[in-house]
Amino acid sequence: MSDPYETTEQHLERLLRRALNSFDLPDSTVERLGTALAHSSSLHSSHHSSVLHRETYRHTYLLSDGTPFTLWELVHGGPRSTRGPGTEPDLRHHELYDDEADIHIAAARLTGGFGEVPSFGDDGPHADLEILTVLMAAPPVPLPRMYAPDNSADHARRVLRRAENSDGPGEETARLLRAAFAHHITQVFGRQCQVDGRDAGFTLYEHAFLLLDGSETSLWEVEHTATPDGRHMCEVYGDEDAARGAMESRTRIC
Repeated sequence: MSDPYETTEQHLERLLRRALNSFDLPDSTVERLGTALAHSSSLHSSHHSSVLHRETYRHTYLLSDGTPFTLWELVHGGPRSTRGPGTEPDLRHHELYDDEADIHIAAARLTGGFGEVPSFGDDGPHADLEILTVLMAAPPVPLPRMYAPDNSADHARRVLRRAENSDGPGEETARLLRAAFAHHITQVFGRQCQVDGRDAGFTLYEHAFLLLDGSETSLWEVEHTATPDGRHMCEVYGDEDAARGAMESRTRIC
């Protein structure tokens, strides 16, 4: 919990000191935050299960030039202790990100991050068909988009930059997204299943962008661990069908 008497400088120093990845933040981010005049913190989302407790917090700072800046904090650890007073507190880990998409990725990487819904792939010869059926299923009716103007052109650039697939959106899409001034991120799909005898997680995000001319366009980001060595991989596509087709093909890794 935040201390109501804590200054903005003290608040920021506390976040940076306890974050495991504070040295990964760009120097430009730390320099800008050094000019913060005020701050506000709120719980953005949470997940609690028998094996994982996870919360994400949104810390918004008012900078000296009058602009807002958001820092995202991921707090996670094992199940909270039920032991009595006087016992050691549970170990909690803290991570900081300056991009909302990055914190979604970090949350998905956690143990159980892809497993908030039942796993598939353990039911014999029909498992592969069940996996493909789930991957290709139509998504639920989405909630109305709430676009937020928050360095959206730079957000689009980051999404495209971290893509590892060669068949993703090209320079024309990148040029179009330079005119993005607001965006909205939706997690469309998330599953954990067995691929080639190993646990693998799949998450699909839609990054919807509002452009200066009033039109909309989206990038579809697939996060998965269905790689030969089990490492995390990011792929980006220009439409949902291509993204779901990529997830389908990843279930056939040998």
